[in-house]
Amino acid sequence: MLENRSFDHMLGFSGITGLDAATGQPAALRGLTGTESNSYGGTRYAVTAGAAEAMPLDPGHEFPDVLEQLAGSGASYLSGRYPAIDNSGFVSDYVDSHTSGEGGATANFGAIMQCFAAAQLPVLNALAREFAVCDSWHCAIPGPTWPNRLFACAASSDGLDHSPTSAEILTWETLDGVTFAHGSLFDALAKKSAKGWRIYSGDYFPMAAALKGVALPDIAHFDDFAAQVRDPAYPWLYTWIEPNYGDVAAGTFKGGNSQHPRDGVSPGEALIKATYEAIRNSPHWDTSLLIVTWDEHGGFYDHLPPPPAIAPGDTQAGSKYNHFGFTFDQYGVRVPAVIVSPRIPRNTIDHRLYDHSSIAATVAAAFDLQSLTARDAAANNVLALLSLPSARGDTPAMLPDAAAVPAAQVAPSGSPPAVPDMNSTVDAGSLPLVVHVAMRHDIALSPASDRHAILTRVQAIQTRQQAADYITEVRTRVQAVKMP
Repeated sequence: MLENRSFDHMLGFSGITGLDAATGQPAALRGLTGTESNSYGGTRYAVTAGAAEAMPLDPGHEFPDVLEQLAGSGASYLSGRYPAIDNSGFVSDYVDSHTSGEGGATANFGAIMQCFAAAQLPVLNALAREFAVCDSWHCAIPGPTWPNRLFACAASSDGLDHSPTSAEILTWETLDGVTFAHGSLFDALAKKSAKGWRIYSGDYFPMAAALKGVALPDIAHFDDFAAQVRDPAYPWLYTWIEPNYGDVAAGTFKGGNSQHPRDGVSPGEALIKATYEAIRNSPHWDTSLLIVTWDEHGGFYDHLPPPPAIAPGDTQAGSKYNHFGFTFDQYGVRVPAVIVSPRIPRNTIDHRLYDHSSIAATVAAAFDLQSLTARDAAANNVLALLSLPSARGDTPAMLPDAAAVPAAQVAPSGSPPAVPDMNSTVDAGSLPLVVHVAMRHDIALSPASDRHAILTRVQAIQTRQQAADYITEVRTRVQAVKMP
């Protein structure tokens, strides 16, 4: 699961055609015609083919931002009812985001409508053409990273409809991690098998490590994935892979491979390629299933209005993590999703409705698990795509390399990247979650007598710089433990 990209932004101009997954008839991806647009200040901004590698700022994607993007400027969410959706407010929110703090930092208002050409994303496009691409896979909620990643792990966000603050995280149900009324996917798999799951991460602070039941020994570095999956005795039923998020503390995400807009797409393309090739050239290829998707749309334009959703039913509106009164009966914006298996016919296009709870639904169907919530109980799973009686013999052993991109390229042209203020608040996006994961690792590596002192120190973190210093310190300790 990568970061912050909409379906149209990544695949809208891919021009992919193939066979419909349900009917077997010729089908075309529900992408862009080139006529789609938003208007702002009397100017029309149309979609364009050809997006820049990185953005100078992080487009807004908190609940109020997505509300405007989907329903237009001035839209309100009242009495648990989402307003009519016409996908008209992407430009207006990009110009003056409700929450990003960076709105208006660029003169190129149409940048949010720019979409990648197929040649810019050779890895993603190769997988989409070689296996199955889902063109109706939506974010679980019309909101930010963390609740959407929770849905991917538990078919619920425990009522959370926003990016939590550090204070909220420290008053969560338990410092031992986020809990859910019916447990997480990891909990269910652990009951199924002692080798139920494993996490691989580009850094030692994957967001899934904020969940109760996920501990430091459960997390391996992605650098070890290829060698370990080549082992015929690789035991894990389910493997969750998180990217390296780069410099989260500064808010630039530089040095990562999550495809965050501030850092660019090419390193993430390389991560997808490495993941596929590790599995493809392992003894487990014939019985494998790989889902590649993105947590949420990151503020980028998509033309397809998201439909209503089934609420998980495990929390009540107005719970302490429910700031906006959201009732979880509305999907968020489309994100790309590619489903990879040698038992999937080449060039399959799947128009069926999915969201992140489809991950839990798929795992439940594969391993005979109970549903976690009403959301994943009603969700489509992807096992129907594995329609071939035996593994194909024509799947590529290698994918194309990521496209070469000028190192200095930013977008929009002429707008310098926003410079992070390291004295600004720690309560920004996913940073409090990363601090929380670092704290859990710190506690795990320390004597029980140090727990209070660690908590006191974390409670005192107020700025990005203090968060950066703490994360660096804990990373050094984790690396020392993980060294052979």
